[in-house]
Amino acid sequence: MSEATCRYCKAPLEITLVDLGETPLANSFVTPGEEAAERRWPLHVRVCSACWLAQVDTDAPADEIFSHDYAYLSSYSPGWVAHAKRYAEAMTERFGIGAESLVVEIASNDGYLLQHFVGMGVPVLGIEPAGHAASLAREKGVPSEVMFFHEGTARELAARGVKADLMAANNVLAHVPDIGAFAAGFPLVLAPEGVLTFEFPHLLNLMREVQFDTIYHEHYSYLSLLAVERILGGAGLRVFDVEKLPTHGGSLRVFLCHQGAAHAESPAVGALRVEEGAAGLATAEAYADFAAKVAEVKRGFLAFLAEAKAAGKRIAGYGAAAKGNTFLNYCGVGRDDLVCVADRNPEKQDKLLPGAHVPVVSPEAMLAEKPDYVLILPWNLREEIAEQLAEVRDWGGQFVTAIPDVRVF
Repeated sequence: MSEATCRYCKAPLEITLVDLGETPLANSFVTPGEEAAERRWPLHVRVCSACWLAQVDTDAPADEIFSHDYAYLSSYSPGWVAHAKRYAEAMTERFGIGAESLVVEIASNDGYLLQHFVGMGVPVLGIEPAGHAASLAREKGVPSEVMFFHEGTARELAARGVKADLMAANNVLAHVPDIGAFAAGFPLVLAPEGVLTFEFPHLLNLMREVQFDTIYHEHYSYLSLLAVERILGGAGLRVFDVEKLPTHGGSLRVFLCHQGAAHAESPAVGALRVEEGAAGLATAEAYADFAAKVAEVKRGFLAFLAEAKAAGKRIAGYGAAAKGNTFLNYCGVGRDDLVCVADRNPEKQDKLLPGAHVPVVSPEAMLAEKPDYVLILPWNLREEIAEQLAEVRDWGGQFVTAIPDVRVF
């Protein structure tokens, strides 16, 4: 086996963050009867000691992950759509975005974000590799092109005169195998004084809260400000502001511009550099004990599961999310353990979870089972989901989350 090297700087990868074994693609749901054809890939995260980018060391093919029928659709989370609307309003006000501007989103999915700019009369363009999601966006009045964004396609866009006053790339920087070529595309289509924002789960939070279930094959990288400044700086962009967000268990929104642009650096950038430095993110020691913490989460959940089953309790899951699939596969949980998993997305219903092969049903079908426990797999949405499923309490049912430890409420 050839030595693993960093996907950005090509240095040898010698530090392990965690090895979660071989798992199927977290958003590749299985048609009943086709379980035997399912493929698995190693899910081992290492950290580069040269540029400090955390990354999976084996690439599952991007065209298999982000296919035409890619199952994740942003609009099925009302909380995420509301988050997108707040973003659109805040960026419009802060940077004077209006009818003469152009907003471009990379990985625009089903138009969950750009629809808000359209509603304010702002011209937009969505770039989305999954054809089905792009077609749904177009139905909302969001112009969308089906393509993978990278330096080559960015040159094509620039040649057509695309110059963005605002570019958004939410939860996509982690999703690209060649992060250097991806980063190199942005300055080509960003206007001279334009603003680029990335949102991504913060590696520091992932480690502190043992959020290992946010690790899956389509997340090729796990990001810190330290790594992002190096990678985007190499593309000629600089960070001028950063905000901490509660989304996805703790994310960063990083604001960038061309190196020579007029945007002044905010104090928040320096403060976060200091915080990451104090946490030792530029040292091997910072990553040494994470795998042991992950193993402890597994032990705790399997103990809860065994106790519940011994007491004759029935457990259903809610949210057929990628993070839940990582969690269930790592813990070895399957259809003998969960009655079903409910999801609002009809495109996931009547399928089986990847790996675990638990049936995915509608929320109504899950509620009809009257489970004793509902395991909320997208724990970052626990309040929203518990409110949606309030009737679970009518028969004495309880909710459970498992990250960073088992919590019954």
